[in-house]
Amino acid sequence: MNLTDLSTVRHVMERFGISTKKKYGQNFLINAAIPERIAEEGTGGDACGVLEIGPGIGTLTTALAKRVKKVVAVEIDDGLIPVLDYTLAEFDNVTVIHGDILKTPLLPLLREHFADCEEVYVCANLPYYITSDIIMYLVESQLPFRALTVMVQKEFADRIVAQPGSKEYGAVSAAVQYYGKAQKLFKVAPGNFLPAPKVDSAVLRIDLYREKPVQPKHEVLFRYIIRLAFEQRRKTLLNALAGKVSVTKQELTEILIDLSLPADVRGERLSLAQFAEIADRIGQRF
Repeated sequence: MNLTDLSTVRHVMERFGISTKKKYGQNFLINAAIPERIAEEGTGGDACGVLEIGPGIGTLTTALAKRVKKVVAVEIDDGLIPVLDYTLAEFDNVTVIHGDILKTPLLPLLREHFADCEEVYVCANLPYYITSDIIMYLVESQLPFRALTVMVQKEFADRIVAQPGSKEYGAVSAAVQYYGKAQKLFKVAPGNFLPAPKVDSAVLRIDLYREKPVQPKHEVLFRYIIRLAFEQRRKTLLNALAGKVSVTKQELTEILIDLSLPADVRGERLSLAQFAEIADRIGQRF
């Protein structure tokens, strides 16, 4: 069954009386090259497993199932479960779970379904409205996923891969880059979806670190400082942190001087290593 063929997609939707639901950000791929490329560039071969989020009618799932040992697809829309039973009937290596990925205990899922897989990857065509929440949930779980390969809004992908000093660089850039190496694989135009979204999309791959690039001694404080630094981008780091951490403004100024940073530096100029060093210096003064 060709689930990227427009007439087939419409037939499936009519057969089950379904339509795309805006509240779940559903847009079905209708270009076969895209799921095939995601499956090829987002997985590690026939000995690996894939956790797919939001399989829709099974378009990407089909491409994945042909390449990997096992696919577990988590779908929040109960109306799509019988559709997936129909469209994926030929694959005995696919398990569909009805649930919200943000409420799904991931460790038990991995133990139950992927114990016999060499590596586990995540692949998804993510709804735009909840992209950041899902990505942060996955990376902060610190479970042994090899990589996340996700379709997202292009603007969001630009933010994830942004470097210090660029206008796109922000809290989510720093947060994700703490957990993995992000790269934008390719852009996807609106016409590749049904219905067509109003913005461009991009496929993003995040290879998760086995050892993080920085090792802050106070990780919770490190993450808190990053969040504070970008809550009000126009503020200097000094003003963003003042009164919200356990040292005085004068002590913060001294820390910046010790690190050869100007007193008016903003968070968007700082690397992960600099954020970690600031967190460690503040932590030392508890």
